[in-house]
Amino acid sequence: MEQVVQRFDLSSTPLREVNAALHAPNLQGEFVIDHPAGAHNVAVGLDAPVSVSVNGHVGYYAAGMNQQADVVINGNAGTGCAENMMSGSVWVKGSASQSAGATAHGGLLVIEGDAAARCGISMKGVDIVVGGNVGHMSAFMAQAGRLVVRGDAGEALGDSLYEARIYVRGEVASLGADCVAKPMRAEHHEELEQLLKAAGFEDDDTASYTRYGSARSLYHFHVDNSASY
Repeated sequence: MEQVVQRFDLSSTPLREVNAALHAPNLQGEFVIDHPAGAHNVAVGLDAPVSVSVNGHVGYYAAGMNQQADVVINGNAGTGCAENMMSGSVWVKGSASQSAGATAHGGLLVIEGDAAARCGISMKGVDIVVGGNVGHMSAFMAQAGRLVVRGDAGEALGDSLYEARIYVRGEVASLGADCVAKPMRAEHHEELEQLLKAAGFEDDDTASYTRYGSARSLYHFHVDNSASY
């Protein structure tokens, strides 16, 4: 039996009704949201193995707190896209504003275009792949997970980094406190290859990327490092 795709039109249906429908118990299937027109909080708090396509640009916190769902945004996304995501995937076909993937614990966030400042701030296990560039302070206080940047990175990349891993193909304006370049061993090439393939960039040569991680000098307070905190 062919799966019926349920459509919502935000030009005629209130966002609250759309999000409520996507929170229904035992939700299954495919859903399409048309005419978002930059609305905030589109498709937030999903917790079901469903597919949601949003046709247009979205505002703040799109697909925030996502669990299980696969969300595709056919446009650009505002601040905090996929914030605090736990699982599933969020795929932005355009670019994203600041704080994409902030505090996210799991799942996969793909941004085909650029991501602004603080991409992956305080990430806690999510995988983020950015097709273009990222802005300053990306992966600030990133605790776990992987950030892949196919373009360039802005200033203070990985500032106060914990155990997240960062891969950048382009130039890095500057590294933040305690973030250093590290060697690409065989397991890192394999890990990066899998992430790029998952995001549709399998033609990239992993040898063209540099890995960055924590120098671990800020794990414990020391008075000599006080200016770095």
